[in-house]
Amino acid sequence: MNKLYVGNLSPSVTVEDLQQLFGERKLPVAEQVLLKSGYAFVDFPDQNWAVKAIETLSGKVELHGKVIEVDYSVPKKLRSRKIQIRNIPPHLQWEDFDGLLAQYGTVENVEQVNTDTETAVVNVTYATKEEAKEAIEKLTGQQCEDYSLKVSYIMDSEAAPPAQAPRGRRGGGGGGGGGGRLWRDQGPPQPGPSGGFDGPRPRQQHDFPLRMLVPTQFVGAIIGKEGLTIKNVTKQTQSKVDIHRKENAGAAEKPITIHSSPEGCSSACRMILDIMQKEANETKTTEDIPLKILAHNSLVGRLIGKEGRNLKKIEEETGTKITISSLQDLTIYNPERTITVKGNLEACCKAEAEIMKKLREAYENDIAAINQQANLIPGLNLNALGIFSSGLPVGPPAASGPRGSAPPVAPAGYNPFLSHSSHLSGLYGVPPASAGPHQHSAPEQEVVYLFIPTQAVGALIGKKGQHIKQLAHFAGASIKIAPAESPDVTERMVIITGTPEAQFKAQGRIFGKLKEENFFTAKEEVKLETHIKVPSSAAGRVIGKGGKTVNELQNLTSAEVIVPRDQTPDENDEVFVKISGHFFASQTAQRKIREIIQQVKQQEQKHQRGAAGSPQQSKTAPAVATQ
Repeated sequence: MNKLYVGNLSPSVTVEDLQQLFGERKLPVAEQVLLKSGYAFVDFPDQNWAVKAIETLSGKVELHGKVIEVDYSVPKKLRSRKIQIRNIPPHLQWEDFDGLLAQYGTVENVEQVNTDTETAVVNVTYATKEEAKEAIEKLTGQQCEDYSLKVSYIMDSEAAPPAQAPRGRRGGGGGGGGGGRLWRDQGPPQPGPSGGFDGPRPRQQHDFPLRMLVPTQFVGAIIGKEGLTIKNVTKQTQSKVDIHRKENAGAAEKPITIHSSPEGCSSACRMILDIMQKEANETKTTEDIPLKILAHNSLVGRLIGKEGRNLKKIEEETGTKITISSLQDLTIYNPERTITVKGNLEACCKAEAEIMKKLREAYENDIAAINQQANLIPGLNLNALGIFSSGLPVGPPAASGPRGSAPPVAPAGYNPFLSHSSHLSGLYGVPPASAGPHQHSAPEQEVVYLFIPTQAVGALIGKKGQHIKQLAHFAGASIKIAPAESPDVTERMVIITGTPEAQFKAQGRIFGKLKEENFFTAKEEVKLETHIKVPSSAAGRVIGKGGKTVNELQNLTSAEVIVPRDQTPDENDEVFVKISGHFFASQTAQRKIREIIQQVKQQEQKHQRGAAGSPQQSKTAPAVATQ
């Protein structure tokens, strides 16, 4: 149940008055109303109705001369990490919304609440109650594209005294409800080797669910009388099957989520397709029922393959016709693309197995890459980056880490629009390599020259420049594409200006965009060349005696670092350092080189102060030290 608090009531208000008000507003007439002096508690059947009651009544309805207030009733001891955000603009961009959430802490879970309101409603779980509190304080009333955000605490059962049972699935707060589509979810804990649940690991290995779309008219047949049909499916296939009946009220199709092993998912899919086909035959529907699979956009590019080769191969081997919905259909409500498979039952089942195999491989590669790269930047807390958004559960690989340690912790979510490189944004702060006693409170603006394939320029700019504008806004950076030096150049230079955090976010998004748009193959790591300028006095330090420093830098970061020796310093007495490698390698190299630059500057400043001798002399001390 979803208990609501109704406040600012006149002393003359009765239970009957409240029940009548609910009836007039076409809300469920609550049987249980606990009326106190000046306030009341009311139970609603599910979260959808609770949201509607809050949106319909709070601050909008006068009862016995007083405007009433309505919100979730959450005891203080259960006001912890979970909040609900309402009145979200329906067309808000994913990166903008995730970036907004990430400003206040580590976001572990985001679940969309299915309502019939024009605006979006989400439940958000932060890593700590302090972060949730700050988010409520800062987001309440914040204007977002002319919409004023509304934020409430919702029930956090994990804030209650701990039970002996292992922690379960982190779903939406506030009780049962409309089968919301998850953007970010940790999934249920998985059994360990001994059959019980492993020790204190914060996240366990998770299954990769099969998501299907089925025509609404077949949902009843799939469930069966008193749920017997779907119970039989789950029992025979050892699967957990969720039919999201309340999702998208009035829609022609409903999503189904199947949690099981790959074989279990395929078996359940076959049974559901068979049920629908039999129902169609009985209702004299002659056409074959297509299989529709939902998949997150970041995985779809690798399913398609370069020039569509993977998809063509599946079609040829299974005798099916496969189409994928347009990128234009992706919105804040719909983070998934629809893969439609047409063919007979046997052909569709074969195609499902191959499609899910490719999607699982892409997913597992991304998670492995994230975990593998987590240690490249010392001190980088992947969980604090906060802009992960997906219904896919993200967790570490099943195998233990080195020497039997717990596996590295994967990020709390997975961005449906970008590959793993571009996940790393949000609360990066001043990069760890530059941390130390000389760290500035306001990070300097840095300029980075990133080279991308010429054919990728259009994808980076986007229609009418929308993508590059959104990217610049999200990262907080200036992003410009330099004019081509000649018509036949194979690479174009992207000039990025911003703080270290902005650089990390902008570059990560660009690496991810190139992967997403298939400018690199599924098994190919995105490797780009980056140039940064260093003072000519620091170039020798970057190289080191006999090339020792640059060699160590390359070994540490896995990036190729070159300091061309034939350069003439520019008007600012600076020269270029060239860095080539994948995103994490490039970022680590950039940070290490910036650290060397900072050390050289500090030594020069110290030398200047020592040479100045006195306050009088310091006024005429040379601006540039020699070294």
